[in-house]
Amino acid sequence: MLKALRFLGWPLLVGVLLALLIIQHYPQWVGLPNQDVQLRQAPIYNRVQEGPVSYAEAVSTASPAVANLYTTKFVNKPAHPLFEDPQFRKFFGDNLPKQRRMESSLGSAVIMSPEGYLLTNNHVVADADQIVVALRDGRETLARVIGSDPETDLAVSKIDIAELPSITLGRSDNIKIGDVTLAIGNPFGVGQTVTMGIISATGRNQLGLNTYEDFIQTDAAINPGNSGGALVDAYGNLVGINTAIFSKSGGSQGIGFAIPVKLALEVMQAIIEHGQVIRGWLGIEVQPLTPELAESFGLEGRPGIVVAGIYRDGPAQKAGLQPGDLILNIDGETAGDGRRSMNQVARAKPGEKIRIEIMRNGKEMQLTAEIGVRPPVNGS
Repeated sequence: MLKALRFLGWPLLVGVLLALLIIQHYPQWVGLPNQDVQLRQAPIYNRVQEGPVSYAEAVSTASPAVANLYTTKFVNKPAHPLFEDPQFRKFFGDNLPKQRRMESSLGSAVIMSPEGYLLTNNHVVADADQIVVALRDGRETLARVIGSDPETDLAVSKIDIAELPSITLGRSDNIKIGDVTLAIGNPFGVGQTVTMGIISATGRNQLGLNTYEDFIQTDAAINPGNSGGALVDAYGNLVGINTAIFSKSGGSQGIGFAIPVKLALEVMQAIIEHGQVIRGWLGIEVQPLTPELAESFGLEGRPGIVVAGIYRDGPAQKAGLQPGDLILNIDGETAGDGRRSMNQVARAKPGEKIRIEIMRNGKEMQLTAEIGVRPPVNGS
């Protein structure tokens, strides 16, 4: 009996092993589906990828050029809350006793040059009667506002103090989503603080914050007091001016916005040279080309912007533009985005002549307009 089992055992074992091999390598022979899955494996790196492990050097490079701002302004307010009641004022008029009160706020600023020019947000220094600048090395001094640009929420101030550190400029047009960023400022007045994040997005606009918007979005923590501070790259180079946060609680929720250094420099140089930013103006209001409007114009996939309104006696009216015209091209650049096209006009110099390609009543036309000076109102 044992001999018979031994005789049968080896062939049985070989048969089982052979069956398992067939099922594994040729499942289709036995009616089983092929389970092969194509997976993409990460390559094996033979060297450590370049990049800083610590950002201490970037912080030590940039942080001395970021200052804390403390502003005060004096306002006249009613001596008693009852005096603010509309019914009370209806009987007694506006000739009610008022008290002169002092209001304080805080922010940050970036030292742009050894000559003492500071770049910050306009909302930090607007209407301030006194601006105290506290440097990281402990020195304090007063600043005077050289000029401001509410439409980008930027302001330039000046301090007179020796041996000033200044920031190293980066290139905001070279940054990429995912790049590391450091936000340096004075959140809640606790003192200079550094937070880290990445570039979450670029070119953010239509946020309703400024007239001209081209924000860098970052998840580096930005809080009240960070406004006007520096957003730097992993090497300590300035890429933006921290400006605003999106928050329902008033604190950082990982959505912060900074003005690109390229735009900030253009504004700063204009303010230093002219005391203000002089922008080009056409005197039109535009709206997007919706699919319904595109169909009415007979356009299939061709970009454009619609003239929604014309300012009387403005450059556009003098050039012959009319409400309802479809702008196809402005001075060689396709007019596919209204905000971008109006920013293009704003960058043009007053007195400069530009070509505008339009469509009116199904016919394409070319007009020439002379750029005017943009008045300090909303619109372009």
